[in-house]
Amino acid sequence: MTSSTIFSGVSPIPLAAAAPGVNSPLTLRDMLFFLRMRWLWVLATTFAFLAMAGTYVLTADPTFVASTQLVIVPQVSGSEAQRAFAEDAFIEGQLEIARSSDVVGGTVRALGLDTDPDFVDQTPSLQDRAKNWLMGISSEPDTESQEAAGTGPREAQPHAEDERIQDRAIATLLNMIGIRRVGSSTIIEISAAASTPQRAVDIADMLARQYIQKNIAMKANASRQYSEWLERFVSEQQRGLAEAASALASFTSNPRDQFKLAELQSATDARRSLYENTLNQLTEARQRITYPVSDATIVSRATLPLSKARPRSTLIIAFAAAVGLGVGLALAMIRHVGDRRIIRPHQIAEASGLPFVTLLATSRKTHLPARFLPAGTGSSSTAAYPVTPGMAELSATVVGLRRKRRVVIGIVAVDPGSGASTIACELAVLSSRSGAHTLLIDAAAQKSSLSKSIAPHSSTGLVDVLDNGELIQTAALPLTSTLKFLPLGKVEAVTPAIRLSSRRTQLSFADLKKEFDAIFIDISAFSASPDANAIAPELDGVLVVTSHGRTSIDDTLRVIDTLRNVGAEILGAVINHAPERMHS
Repeated sequence: MTSSTIFSGVSPIPLAAAAPGVNSPLTLRDMLFFLRMRWLWVLATTFAFLAMAGTYVLTADPTFVASTQLVIVPQVSGSEAQRAFAEDAFIEGQLEIARSSDVVGGTVRALGLDTDPDFVDQTPSLQDRAKNWLMGISSEPDTESQEAAGTGPREAQPHAEDERIQDRAIATLLNMIGIRRVGSSTIIEISAAASTPQRAVDIADMLARQYIQKNIAMKANASRQYSEWLERFVSEQQRGLAEAASALASFTSNPRDQFKLAELQSATDARRSLYENTLNQLTEARQRITYPVSDATIVSRATLPLSKARPRSTLIIAFAAAVGLGVGLALAMIRHVGDRRIIRPHQIAEASGLPFVTLLATSRKTHLPARFLPAGTGSSSTAAYPVTPGMAELSATVVGLRRKRRVVIGIVAVDPGSGASTIACELAVLSSRSGAHTLLIDAAAQKSSLSKSIAPHSSTGLVDVLDNGELIQTAALPLTSTLKFLPLGKVEAVTPAIRLSSRRTQLSFADLKKEFDAIFIDISAFSASPDANAIAPELDGVLVVTSHGRTSIDDTLRVIDTLRNVGAEILGAVINHAPERMHS
């Protein structure tokens, strides 16, 4: 298996070359790199969700809940199994009675909730509107049907308007109460939510009282109906008893058959006994009407809640943080996968199969005048020149290439501003420090940064040497004893790179190789000039320079493929402007 070596600003990182089309497994290093690169996305998204949750918690109206408990005494009989079934059915029926519009409406009227703005003037929330829309219910009044019936909003009678307001208050209150059975016991709990603790207590207690009144009224009504039936039955029994007594009296006055007399006497006694029993039941029924007893009794009245029930601040904040973290990670992953900018050496190494990819931590604010001494200053040492982190590893690699007769090396950037000129200059400086006779040539006609920084007042340069090869002795400015610099000169119509590709100039790379051990050529950026395509085949190799987080991997691969198609040898790639954390 072949292997590629990716250099960072600290130490080389060996990386096994991946087979084309095969995805490498996800490692802990990849995940840590993802978090280092996209932590801001995760943090910003989580902060946004927390901000929304905090805004909701601070602006939402607090809701307080109070509860009243009642015990129900079911009036059931039968076997144990029958009583259990009948008891469950009885309690379920009582729960539905407690939720009935009569009980809730009585609470609304007793507390005057139909005049409370929180109940009758409440604007439907976004959640309620969405629910109504999904259910096909409009929250607005049906004005068209009202106008068709001749009772438009302006013609509505006051009584109908009062009923509508009361119905709205009842509907609102139904959404604010909860009635449940406590376990399998005969205790039911009535809960009420309100904007103030006292209002919640009042609603819960009033609901319990209204339920008890409803229960008493239902029992009284049932007793009244039973009493009315008994009254009719008593009247019938009274008439039957009178008829039996009359027949007995008539037969007794002229008895002829003792058996007939005994039969009439028995019928009269039965009639009298039934009449007396029915009369006793009627009396009891009238007592139940006069003194009714409820099946439910309040065992625990509502107390003032000590804290709000909603919104649950801790739960909402925790949920928002969890959701924000998840959404932030998802967005960061989408961004990370869809980001075609170069942020890791693996992107170029695996896609292009280059021998090496180097990371350089170069400050974007660094300018050549501050980094390199102009020619003619009298300095003969480069000891004061600062070196970019990671440049030493790159220089060592270039020295190794020189042993393979890769002497003339061009440095070309994918896009302008990637720092190719700086890299070319520092490579030349480090090469000269190693004792190699080095020549640095500025062939970047689009932006001659080196010439403007190192030899701003030079009268001759590369353009002049192409016409007269003997001028190389005077045009190549000595920076140190082992380093010379050939500035660009004055470019007219055709750039020096294109002229060199014609091989009909007075300057020959073969002649330069006899005098210099290493030659570095700064070439215009690929996207700004065709010079790279023209001169690259004439060189021993090319270094492609990209900018971390700015240059697209697609543009980089296109440059590499194009240069290879014209016959250039791509020695490797440099990712410049990498952040310091990339070297950890």
